[in-house]
Amino acid sequence: MSLWLARHAPVLLETGRCYGAMDVAADTAATLEAAGRLAGLLPVGLRVRCSPLRRCVQLAQQLQVLRADLVWQCDARLVEMNFGTWEGVPWRDIPRPAFDAWMQDFPWHRFGGVESVNEMLQRVASVWDTRYRGSDGAGEVWVTHAGVVRCVALLAQGRRRVAQASDWPQDGLDLGGCCRVSDAGLQGSEVATARG
Repeated sequence: MSLWLARHAPVLLETGRCYGAMDVAADTAATLEAAGRLAGLLPVGLRVRCSPLRRCVQLAQQLQVLRADLVWQCDARLVEMNFGTWEGVPWRDIPRPAFDAWMQDFPWHRFGGVESVNEMLQRVASVWDTRYRGSDGAGEVWVTHAGVVRCVALLAQGRRRVAQASDWPQDGLDLGGCCRVSDAGLQGSEVATARG
């Protein structure tokens, strides 16, 4: 079964702010543009799973307007990492010791007090593992976030845990981008390097 990943468009938030599970809207024009590209790329008959955060729902809704066959449903396991107390705070205002503590125990430290990288990876793995159950052979597209895309890159390689910060994939997906997932990882022209 094929899996495609689509990342939401740029958000309406000042550049340089920490945001993960924070529910912010995406730019409308950029969302329409991304939906137009996706509508032309995605094969017929895909099931659509969508993060319930507004920026992803906007893209899923516009995609369905253009492609009635792409009916979407929310899946809370596809939300971005929750940065807790640091949500919405400019990165420059987060105390250096808080960031250093995360880097020293990158796999398990709950940056902001809510969720660790490995906890997020396990959450995304729970969706990954159910893709084939009861499948009629149809593929899926997940409308989601950069952190989830990086988790999928690891899962596609059979990796379910990270041991250190350097294990975290640097390749991501451009805002508004789309890619196909294979055993080798993320495939497609929209895959970018080190996008937040």
